[in-house]
Amino acid sequence: MFEKTLNDLVTGIRAHKRDTALYISQNIAEIKTELQSPDFFTKSNALQKLTFLQMMGYTMSWAAFAAVEVMSSPRFALKRVGYLAA
Repeated sequence: MFEKTLNDLVTGIRAHKRDTALYISQNIAEIKTELQSPDFFTKSNALQKLTFLQMMGYTMSWAAFAAVEVMSSPRFALKRVGYLAA
């Protein structure tokens, strides 16, 4: 499964000036499937994108448990993303 990074998301938002809301809603649907993955790296990547979208005004309250799951990761870099998203 190829997932987009935060950099890809920001580039895509800038490229889709006319239909930004549609592009973001498609990405949120992809992020929801990424959060169901058992891989901590995939969840961490999805939480980074959700944190950026939250700063843009979108809600991410539905992903609170995923942030807690990433906080329990043994890797510090992934824990940091979880704490930032919480």
